[in-house]
Amino acid sequence: MSTGGILGLGALAGATIFLGLPVGRMRGLRPQTRTLLNSIAIGILVFLIFDVLEHAVEPIDARLDMLTKPAEHPGTSESWWGFTGLAILLVLGLGLGLLSLVYYDRLLPRRRTVGGASIGPGAAAVDEFTNRRGGTFSSPARQLALMIAVGIGLHNFAEGLAIGQSAASGAISLAVLLVIGFGLHNATEGFGIVGPLAGEAEPPSWRLLALFGLIGGGPTFLGTIVGQAYINDAVSVAFLALAAGSILYVVIQLVGVALRAGHKEMLYWGVFAGLVAGFATDFIVSAAGA
Repeated sequence: MSTGGILGLGALAGATIFLGLPVGRMRGLRPQTRTLLNSIAIGILVFLIFDVLEHAVEPIDARLDMLTKPAEHPGTSESWWGFTGLAILLVLGLGLGLLSLVYYDRLLPRRRTVGGASIGPGAAAVDEFTNRRGGTFSSPARQLALMIAVGIGLHNFAEGLAIGQSAASGAISLAVLLVIGFGLHNATEGFGIVGPLAGEAEPPSWRLLALFGLIGGGPTFLGTIVGQAYINDAVSVAFLALAAGSILYVVIQLVGVALRAGHKEMLYWGVFAGLVAGFATDFIVSAAGA
């Protein structure tokens, strides 16, 4: 397959994230429905944490297996330095993705106050997610949606690496199946991005939704470019670890929002539905052997 064809596959897989973004413009919803939509996004993101960490640990486990069971891997060589380096990279990436957002969020309440009271995500309820006119990301809900998009973008970069590597190695059928699987999966991720926006009084503009789509889905295309030309376990582990840490931060914030909004039964039903959606779309990727 030509380079243009490979890049086209990556672009197609990333573009499906736009399918779930229009949900962010839905208005006139009851508080229970808003909580449910927010909770479905939580479920999808919880699945992504599981999926991301599984793929991040895989190359580390493979190296450990070669070190502890050399008889099962004839003709291969591995050092403890290689294993240790990847393990440290995983820990550092996870910590950076999670804790950098924690300390960044500490700076935001000074700019997100109404009547002297903080309205940051950690202190907000769904009804507080109201757009205050100002910048593009002037409301806590939009800032949280941006963080979700960035975390998903890091995850999708690693998916693009898999597509590019498969196509470049001549496994075209595998690459096509990966595109189908990742494409369906990314459609649910688009909904995960706009989940926090359901409580805003003013719907997000199409331009803002397009920006979220580029941040979340564009890295799939970029990852395909890198993957078809160059692949390295360290690069993959680093991006996956960063993604897991940032998504974990967002999940904690969204759970706090849902609990403060009440309607706990909607929270649990939504998380369950999001998890089911995540696993269901992942089955196609698993069938491809990824």
